[in-house]
Amino acid sequence: MTYQTTTVPAAGARITATAGVLNVPDNPIVAFIEGDGIGRDIMNASKRVWDAAVEKTYGGTKRIAWMEIYAGEKANERFGAYMPGETFQLMRDFLIGIKGPLTTPVGGGFRSLNVTLRQELDLYACVRPVRWYRGVPSPLKDPGSVNITVFREAVEDVYSGIEFEAGTPENARLAKFLREEMGVDFFEGSGLGVKPISAFATKRLMRKAIRYALDRKLKFVSIMHKGNIMKFTEGAFRQWCYEVAAEEFAGQTITEDELWDRHGGKAPEGKVVVKDRIADITFQHMLLRPTEFDVVVAPNLNGDYLSDALAAEVGGVGIAPGANIGDAVALFEATHGTAPKYTDQNKVNPGSLLFSGVMMLEHIGWWDAAKRIEDAYEKTLDQKIVTYDFARQMEGATEVGTREFADAVIKNM
Repeated sequence: MTYQTTTVPAAGARITATAGVLNVPDNPIVAFIEGDGIGRDIMNASKRVWDAAVEKTYGGTKRIAWMEIYAGEKANERFGAYMPGETFQLMRDFLIGIKGPLTTPVGGGFRSLNVTLRQELDLYACVRPVRWYRGVPSPLKDPGSVNITVFREAVEDVYSGIEFEAGTPENARLAKFLREEMGVDFFEGSGLGVKPISAFATKRLMRKAIRYALDRKLKFVSIMHKGNIMKFTEGAFRQWCYEVAAEEFAGQTITEDELWDRHGGKAPEGKVVVKDRIADITFQHMLLRPTEFDVVVAPNLNGDYLSDALAAEVGGVGIAPGANIGDAVALFEATHGTAPKYTDQNKVNPGSLLFSGVMMLEHIGWWDAAKRIEDAYEKTLDQKIVTYDFARQMEGATEVGTREFADAVIKNM
């Protein structure tokens, strides 16, 4: 198939999926979006690290065939659109991609390019693993106790974007309906929003989270919600999550009540404990008792807050990886912004994108190459070779640029 915006690498082969299971060739075509602002610097550095890890691990028997696809400012410059329609089709055709940070155009167009990608491709699970890497500056006394993956619902809740500005005719119509037909009251001049949370979207997210925990032999899947107040949205989210565990994973999961009532607090071998926590207390527990969490499942807004708060515990969003995953398509991404003042300055930490690539390698089953990058990264930090953001927090550090940091990681493989 011929595409107008992209040349498909002749040396690569497509990744396909059968019943949700990936079929990965030794020379998979992987799409990448360079990103805006610092995107070029961190993408170029990270690709060199990923390629080196694959080469050193598999001795040339495996190799990624990179295929650039377009979104953001580079897409607008070349094709007159911040998000060419073909970009969506390329992701559907090739399934796996990774992207740098994207600028959302101001004053019109898409509300968010990132949200648009998630919604158009139905990438409903925003997956954010958070762990500490040895040597990374952290505000915690014991950052090594944090090893938690957040599964955040990524297409509904606040991302539905159903809002009505105060003072508009649409707002007035909705306010009138709510007051006169539904018998509710609120202050005049309120902005109004609708927060849809569905059984369909909730259950497929929980399904993916439980499978993730089972595949990795983890202990806990925790449902984060504010169901004590929002009983029919977040309370329903909690209930639907429990239903998935009971109906689809009955032989592999137990509830927290069952853990204590039937098993004296000790989970049977191979069982995942499913529990729930109110959103506000979850933040406290993440600081005081992080070892009680492995996988957290959350509605969109809760998961957004929690992901960044957890990242701050282990070094910040500058090294926090992330992925947007659907039933077959998966798009991995840097979780921070474009930092335009540092564009092309060879200055910033590539960690967020770098570790998103580690997630991608794990996702396609190339675990040994992923582990090689993590080990080399920690070795580089042991040597106190770091970019400016860590150098200012580490005594005796050697500050290097983005390219030079990538060189050091590759040398330490």
